Amino acid sequence: MPTGHPHRSTLAHAPAARLIALALLSLAPGACRSVYNPFTEADEDRARTIALSRLRELRAGSLDEYRREGPPQTPEEQTRAVMSRFAGLEAVELTLEECRASTLERNLNLKVALIDPAIARERAGAEEAKFESTFFTRAAWQNFDSPTASNLDSAQSERRLITPGVRIPMRTGGNVTVSLPVSKAETDNQFSTLNPAYNSDLQFSISHELLRNAGRRVNTASIRIAQYSQQVSEAQTKLEIIRQLAAVDRAYWRLYQARAELDVRQQQYELAVAQLDRARRRVDAGSAPEIEVIRAQAGVADRLETIIAVQNALRLQQRELKRIINMPGLDVDSPVMLTPTSLPDPVEYVIDHAQTCQAALTNRMELLELELRLAADAASIDVARSQSLPLFTVDYTYRINGLGRSMQDSFHTLQRNNFADWEAGLNFEIPLGNEAARSRLRETILTRIQRLATKEAREQAIRLEVLNAADTIDGTWQRILAARQSVILNTRALQAEQRQFDVGQCTSNDVLDAATRLADAQSAEIRALTDHQIAQIDLAFATGTLLGAGKVDWEPLPRPGTGSRDTDPAESLPPSLLDDAHLHPPRAVPSPVPLTP
Repeated sequence: MPTGHPHRSTLAHAPAARLIALALLSLAPGACRSVYNPFTEADEDRARTIALSRLRELRAGSLDEYRREGPPQTPEEQTRAVMSRFAGLEAVELTLEECRASTLERNLNLKVALIDPAIARERAGAEEAKFESTFFTRAAWQNFDSPTASNLDSAQSERRLITPGVRIPMRTGGNVTVSLPVSKAETDNQFSTLNPAYNSDLQFSISHELLRNAGRRVNTASIRIAQYSQQVSEAQTKLEIIRQLAAVDRAYWRLYQARAELDVRQQQYELAVAQLDRARRRVDAGSAPEIEVIRAQAGVADRLETIIAVQNALRLQQRELKRIINMPGLDVDSPVMLTPTSLPDPVEYVIDHAQTCQAALTNRMELLELELRLAADAASIDVARSQSLPLFTVDYTYRINGLGRSMQDSFHTLQRNNFADWEAGLNFEIPLGNEAARSRLRETILTRIQRLATKEAREQAIRLEVLNAADTIDGTWQRILAARQSVILNTRALQAEQRQFDVGQCTSNDVLDAATRLADAQSAEIRALTDHQIAQIDLAFATGTLLGAGKVDWEPLPRPGTGSRDTDPAESLPPSLLDDAHLHPPRAVPSPVPLTP
């Protein structure tokens, strides 16, 4: 029969009773539903709810909502509005170097790109830190109360245990643990020799993989892959910097082209107006029919339509350059006019195709990125091959035991090292068939083969870009020479037609046609000059370099919270970046919204 114990302590039951009472209280109807109750919901458990109308409703819009109301304009008022569209606006002169510098400092795409290497750096740092040692401590208070069939056994006992230790991971695929379990045990067993009894054991243990996940190369593969990814991120960032600098150069020269084209078309408009004056004078003098005035007026209207189209192209190119340089005071919606002051300097270049292609294959960041990814693939294959092996683990533990009536006696026993034991074990495990691991290995091998084919295709595409850009440079140089000759000859032809009209030997159509051919020749020269500059940019981009002599160095975004090892990095960020408080309903927009030029 179980031995009775009328003197049982209630200490063992008090904590459990309190926990049960707390659980029943929290589950009871009407329990407090707040963030302090772990069994109920709270508002902060859920994401912020956006109105369904904002997520799902498709709002129908009409351009009439944004139309600016006003009286209709007469043709004369429309003409004056077109010719004075940019009159009175603030103008800012910019050189190509200033645009490049502003792009490097303020371009929003570059600000985004510079964060990627910092993120990749932290990922690599996390992988490098996986072999850091870990200090651990476990504390426990155990209370046992069980019926017994013999007075030789204890019915009640209490044990307090604390186990500090250090776990040291090995780069070859194992763990070494050094711990010092210390405990105090009390019992109601009247035959217990030591009551209370103090134990202190110094324990050394090692566990190591012999097949799967074994070896330094496999266990450090994640570090190499993360570091390759970090370098890939830096290569992509460098490519983005080159891309943005090439974009600002192209935008600058296209803006130059639009402004020069507008100057040409305004000159043609002035020539058409002058021709209209000549025609009116001749008609008033009776030396020409009335049809000459009508022809001249039609020529003025045609030039006006061309000016409107060129003005719109100028605003689009100007807005694109503002977006790229992101300069203070030059927002994309600002009315400030940009005036490019750097002029094209056309020079004939004889390109060595073979040397240029070789330079492109050496400098292009896309090829470097592929090489880094191929290296990461090799590390992934090593890991997948190791994962396909059986799991074979060896464990060994050596323990020095200490026991005494007090903690001091226990440590004295431990120090004398009279009592020691050890334990060794083997663990073997293998999936039947092992097809999953083999499939993952084949997948990583095929990924590397695919990337090798991608590398060859990319090399071919780079050679094509280089050759096309080199031929374009040669072609635009020939176009510049031909366009300049055409401008000279068409200028002479226009002057001759004007003299012929003054003596009544030709019509206004002949003069306007000659002016149109001159304008087309001038536009062709402007396009050839711009295309020549852009072709040089394209060749520089194709070779993975920058156009010009300026050297550009960049650095990733610095780490947040780098002042101390114990500093929380999140503390160095604004609170608005750490929560979802920025989710607000959309602001009401008045309708209609007036459109301004």
